[in-house]
Amino acid sequence: MQIPRDAVLLRIFFGENDHFGRQPLYEAVVLKARELHLAGATVQRGMMGFGQSSHIHTAKILRLSFDLPIVIEIVDTEQKITEFLPVLDTMMASGLVTVEKVQVLQYGTEGLTSWPAH
Repeated sequence: MQIPRDAVLLRIFFGENDHFGRQPLYEAVVLKARELHLAGATVQRGMMGFGQSSHIHTAKILRLSFDLPIVIEIVDTEQKITEFLPVLDTMMASGLVTVEKVQVLQYGTEGLTSWPAH
């Protein structure tokens, strides 16, 4: 699969305690993205953060938190990300979703060129 140079980054923020049914939300989102043939997804677990409630969630030993921030990033075509958003909407009760235009510099090993092109 080749992603065009002009693509879209979908970034999804929520807490690690969030679920979709009996499944952790991060797992459900990644599996759904794979099922729908999106180019790929990366899940990152944050060390510290806060959201709408302003409650600090941290991995510090003295302040154990079991609801650390989770961020999922997915890069694909604008059309595929747009089609995925209504699916994501049915999966999330709360959180933050951002979309931004990005330039893909490298994906896979076929047809690699140096960037910027001259």
